[in-house]
Amino acid sequence: MATSVGAVRLANPVMAASGTFGYGLDLIDFCPPERLGAVVSKGLSPQPRPGNPMPRIVETAAGMINAIGLQNIGVEAFCRDALPLLRARGAVVAVNVFGARMEEYLEVIARCEREAGVAAYELNVSCPNVTAGGMEFGHDPALLETLARRCREATRRPLWVKLSPNAPDLVATARAAAAGGADALTLINTVRAMAIDAVARRPVLANGCGGLSGPAVKPIALRMVWEVHRALPEVPLVGIGGVETGRDAAEFLLAGASAVQVGTATFRDPAAPLRIVAELERFCETQGIADVRELIGGLQWC
Repeated sequence: MATSVGAVRLANPVMAASGTFGYGLDLIDFCPPERLGAVVSKGLSPQPRPGNPMPRIVETAAGMINAIGLQNIGVEAFCRDALPLLRARGAVVAVNVFGARMEEYLEVIARCEREAGVAAYELNVSCPNVTAGGMEFGHDPALLETLARRCREATRRPLWVKLSPNAPDLVATARAAAAGGADALTLINTVRAMAIDAVARRPVLANGCGGLSGPAVKPIALRMVWEVHRALPEVPLVGIGGVETGRDAAEFLLAGASAVQVGTATFRDPAAPLRIVAELERFCETQGIADVRELIGGLQWC
């Protein structure tokens, strides 16, 4: 079951996704982080953030919409309180990084560079770039390449870039991230969506819109992983979006991902990532697959 995402070696291909597993310790009684391939932290900013007003999450027919607003404890508290515990347990930790400005990404990385136990950085490039008039890093290939390059220069640790499915040209942004020095790409982030209360005639979320995740986005995510893998076969990918079973994970590997992240499934089943690891292992056994890496990029056409 061992695999790797570039230089990051994983005991299995299943990770906990950013924003759905807290800081790696919140669900420890259900899903010990050291038993997963890796844990991706909730997105960290230089200073704590309160996030958006309530309500900011709503269940949908095939997933959920969230508008949390990147609430987090800040990088200092994470490095002081959470990271040492994760390190002591032997968990593989990827730190999700975001900022309103390019300098804030660099500030988070600089603080984490002082600590042991960080296996990789995952750049969330769907945050507003205030200094560029509200443009999103993930929607502007030139801006994204610059961000990736500056972050690449700030660390020798592996650098992953988490791509937005809402970008006008996902392959173009993937190429830009790779050109800037990204070691791997994670995709996809949530799809912009809305829920309406027909009786109140108002949006359900206080923020109006949010990000759709869960089984509803899986076909979109599979298609995007396949397209990026076909365009950039040399770049390791991590697939995200509606992974609920071991077979779902296998589908993402076949599309070209080296590993997957599990997010929304943990809201219904806090132990979902461990169950998915076991189901993927059973799938490999029944298919006569001795090494899970045999699945990667193995999609065949009639």
